[in-house]
Order: sequence, then C-alpha cells, then structure tokens
Amino acid sequence: MFGRSRRRSRDRSTLPGGGTMNRLIPNAITVGALCAGLSGIRFAMDGRWEWAATAIVVAAILDGLDGRMARLLNGTSKFGAELDSLSDFVAFGVAPALVMYMWVLNAWGAVGWMLCLAYAVCMALRLARFNTMLSDPNPPKWQGYFFVGVPAPAGAGLALLPLMMHFQAGPGWFDKPAIGALTMIVVAFLMVSRIPTFSAKKVHIPRGWMVPSLVGVGVVFAGLLNAPWATLVILGLIYLGSIPVSVAMQARMRAAEPPSEPAAGHIPVTVEPMPSAPRGGESA
Repeated sequence: MFGRSRRRSRDRSTLPGGGTMNRLIPNAITVGALCAGLSGIRFAMDGRWEWAATAIVVAAILDGLDGRMARLLNGTSKFGAELDSLSDFVAFGVAPALVMYMWVLNAWGAVGWMLCLAYAVCMALRLARFNTMLSDPNPPKWQGYFFVGVPAPAGAGLALLPLMMHFQAGPGWFDKPAIGALTMIVVAFLMVSRIPTFSAKKVHIPRGWMVPSLVGVGVVFAGLLNAPWATLVILGLIYLGSIPVSVAMQARMRAAEPPSEPAAGHIPVTVEPMPSAPRGGESA
C-alpha cells in the first residue's frame, strides 16, 4: 500500500505545474504550435501548399511566444521544456520533411524519401544536442548570444524556401526535385554543424536605433500583409547572409574574453557553446 502511494506521488510530480494558469498558458501555446505543424502535413496531403507553408510559419511564431510567455509569467517547468522539444521535432522536423517530399521530392522515389529522413534525423540530433548543452552551469558570457548551428524554426523556414520561391515566381523555376534535394541537404548540415548563428534573446538595441528599428518592424509587417511569400524569402536570405557575420562576431568575442584558470588538479574540458533557454525552446 505504501509503495503504491509513493508511486502515485511520483507520478503527480511529473504533471504540469499544479494546474496554475501561469503554466497552462505557455504549454497551451506549445500545443498550438504542435497542432499547426501537424495541420501543415494535412494541408500538404490535400495539395494546399500555401496553407501547408502558412501552418508551419504559424508554428514558428507560436514557438517564439511560448518560451517568452513562460518567462514572463514565471511559469517555466521541466514538463514545458520536454513538451516544447517534442513539439519542435514534429512541427519543424517531421512536417517540413513531409511537405517537401509530397511537393517535389517524391519524384525521386526512395532517394527523395532518404533525403527527407536525413533532414528529420538531423533535426532530432540538433534538438538533442541543444537540450544536453543546457546542463553547463557556468557558460562563458558570449555563448548566450549564439546558437550552435541553425535553430529548429529557422531550419524549417530554410527548408521551405524553394516552396515559398515557387509561390512568388510561379511554376517552372523552383519546383525542381534537384533544388528541393539540395536545400534539404544544406539545411540538414547547417542544423547539426557547429557554425554559430545569432540568437535574438540578448540583442541590445541602442537608444538611437530604437525608432529606426520600429520602422523596420513596421515595414516587415506591411510586407507580410501585402506580399507574404516575397517577404519571407527575403527574410530567409537575410538570415543566411547573417551566418558569416555571426561566425566573425563569435570569434572576436571569444578572443576578447580572458581565459579562465582551471582549479588545481582539474582537467580542462571543452564545453560546446550553449544558448540559454529555460524551456528548451530554440526560438531566435
């Protein structure tokens, strides 16, 4: 009897945050992102490609909100972190792979399916590495400014770039299996690589740049409302162009940081750069 009581107590400790609203709201947003990613698969099965891409974009927006909402409401939890990782894999790993396969890569049969599997596996490895890096208790200051490799939502957006370009340019340009295959290979490599990419969590905007930044945000929203696919393509290309800049900036920040002296008898261990995210989410 006492053994069953202890087991029930342990089971209750793994449930999400005691039913409080400050933990329910972020987890509800995460579930919404999961549902959006799954809906993208359904739209692709019906041949509604614009709706499929839109659903994955919505999942990326919700993924960017859940972690921030959890920190704002002080509602972070281990349950939320695990749910967020599972949602990321489905919405940004499985869904884009299936959408691209049903759109053009099925023309290559087994080879196209293998490329989609490789992309999904790389997404899983990328998320697993991200979660394990969170265990470092004393990361260098510069690590919070960068991700290691391309984060999950950005990877999904880059994987769908040929589809978005097809919406803008029309048939006959980017709807080629070779273009889709090359995109999946490059994005899969970027996700599992150690290339640093910018994280917006600690970006500091100088006071003099506040108004121009707001104007830029307004221009982006106007573009999304009037020419959504062209705007998303431009944002994706800008993100790709920012990767060499992030590599140079990380190298400069690492060189400027004074080396730490290991304690006596301590064997130095190289720690992989780690972004800081209490829910385990990878939103930029």
